[in-house]
Amino acid sequence: MVPELRFKGFHDDWVQRKLSNLAKFGKGTGFSKSDLTEAGSPIILYGSMYTNYRTVIDRATTYVDPESEGLESTGGEVIVPASGETALDISRASVVTRSGILLGGDLNVIYPDKNVDPEFLALTVSNGRQKAEMVKRAQGGSIVHLHNGDLKQITLTYPSLTEQRKISGLVSCCDSILTLQQEKLDLLKQLKRGYLQKLFPVGSAKQPELRFADFDGDWVQHKLGDVADFINGRAYKQDELLDSGKYPVLRVGNFNTNDQWYYSDLELPVKNYADKGDLLYTWATAFGPHIWQGPRVIYHYHIWKVELSNLITKDFAVQILQADQSQMTNSLNGSTMVHITKATMEGKVIALPSVDEQNCISRFLTNLDDTIALQQHKLDALTQLKQAYLQKLFV
Repeated sequence: MVPELRFKGFHDDWVQRKLSNLAKFGKGTGFSKSDLTEAGSPIILYGSMYTNYRTVIDRATTYVDPESEGLESTGGEVIVPASGETALDISRASVVTRSGILLGGDLNVIYPDKNVDPEFLALTVSNGRQKAEMVKRAQGGSIVHLHNGDLKQITLTYPSLTEQRKISGLVSCCDSILTLQQEKLDLLKQLKRGYLQKLFPVGSAKQPELRFADFDGDWVQHKLGDVADFINGRAYKQDELLDSGKYPVLRVGNFNTNDQWYYSDLELPVKNYADKGDLLYTWATAFGPHIWQGPRVIYHYHIWKVELSNLITKDFAVQILQADQSQMTNSLNGSTMVHITKATMEGKVIALPSVDEQNCISRFLTNLDDTIALQQHKLDALTQLKQAYLQKLFV
């Protein structure tokens, strides 16, 4: 039994043995969130394996009283949550590479022997066939449990120690590159937030802190509804949505992850269609402006088409709507479905400079947006590459 992808020079079959024959087992000691302090002895709580999962844990970001006693890491142990909300969530593992970190309750602790690389064990438990086996063994209702007795029965399929370390080294390299790429993306987003604060007037100010050369004078305040017309999308009945037809019906989900489309043969007023280049705004469940880049569609309810006066350019409107998004979130209404009302949007006060200055600002910010999108694309591609490795490097 061998994986689909291997390093050169390795040809032997992988070995299968029960994990109980390859490791010793322990259990973390009971601490909870209420025990946490701002400083003290570093500790890993099982919840961090869901909120901030990492294959390799070389430091802890939470602490308890320095006088606290409990099970401490020696470096090289593998930890697995003992409880969680779903069997899939609980079937993950991390290796703790640093000694002296307290291991909290609800953590199963595995001490692999000299034949098993700890990082390889954490990776294969989280990604290989062993993950599926853990999912089957996890038991419970609203809370799912996984005990050391369950882990001992897992069949580990593994190669030589040298090949194990090659595999874990490659994945570790991917993680390092992903971390650097994420940091680059975060810095660019932070840079844009900084520019948004300086390129637009803040509060009652009539001029921004930072301006391009040759522009001066006060910006003029307007109600958003005086310079933009928000046109409601058409509300369809379910029996009006077709599996095929003349016009695609654009729904909020189609902007994000939903690639399922409905269609309509209805002939409607021109205002109910969106063409390439039109400014749209999703106002329920997911907020934000979008420049539509596809063919003619009928935009559904929960989407506005935004038609602008000659006082504001389309690209500048996009930047204003994006910059003001946090304030719009504060205007949420509804419980089961959060949304922002048309009246709230129309009543918002914005400040506008001349069209020439709008063009300068929006060109600058759009170029920054393009750079951010490129770095996000690189991050997504690297993430997909790592996932492909994880699928092909393990049995």
